[in-house]
Amino acid sequence: MSNAFPLVSVLMTSYNREKYIAVAIESVLNSTYKNFELIIVDDCSNDKTVNIATSYATRDERIRVYVNEKNLGDYPNRNQAASYAKGKYLKYVDADDLIYPTGLEVLVSMMEQFPDAGYGLCSLNPDKKQIFPFELSPGDAYRYHYFGPGLFHKAPLSAIFRIDAFKAVGGFTGKQHVGDFEMWHLLSRENRVVLMPQGIVWYREHADQQMAANRTNPLIPFKYFVLAKELITARCPLSEKEKKVVVKMINRTIVKMIMGRVKRLDFSKAKEMKNFKF
Repeated sequence: MSNAFPLVSVLMTSYNREKYIAVAIESVLNSTYKNFELIIVDDCSNDKTVNIATSYATRDERIRVYVNEKNLGDYPNRNQAASYAKGKYLKYVDADDLIYPTGLEVLVSMMEQFPDAGYGLCSLNPDKKQIFPFELSPGDAYRYHYFGPGLFHKAPLSAIFRIDAFKAVGGFTGKQHVGDFEMWHLLSRENRVVLMPQGIVWYREHADQQMAANRTNPLIPFKYFVLAKELITARCPLSEKEKKVVVKMINRTIVKMIMGRVKRLDFSKAKEMKNFKF
């Protein structure tokens, strides 16, 4: 393939996804963009996930299947998958999600328009001032999130990375629940980001997801604000004045969430929130 069609490493991590993985794999294979490798890394499933993945690998040489010796967990397994990648770009498609047929083609086309960008995020609501795709500097990315419509809330499915940018930040740190939120902050300290529209990927919601249980746990959204405060007070591209404004906003929200637990007489959770540290 010429440089006009750079190799994309599609990374699919799996754990007990026998119900969904075949459809996820087929969504990648149906891509109009053909220069990809599909790397499937299973995290010690005890169902038929690996058998299904292997059956596809025997029919398409672009697919490689790896099985971890021990269970790594979500974000460490994402890093493991990235370690096998050979492409210019990394694109996560989880074993229970889908990418539309034109998804890879659109993502690569938009990234190639901005060669200085380290990563891109899609599935965003239309911007009121300009049409997608467009590029944000590190400082503007932070402002878009904290003073604008929001940006760093997207899941890995909505991202495409330039592999060198991903490696430069060391991959995901592994913080449970908030690793992607953290990653966009870390990447945007040094890299420009491309914003892209909806209609590229499809995120499935189902009862087997870890996030299904997380939606009922008030500590999970609380973690985002605690981490945001840490990331803003540390090295970030906002001005000192902007940092102070954001930290004040975050502190106000943290206090409000703790008091919300107190009003519900959930004192144990309020105490857990007050004392929480990563």
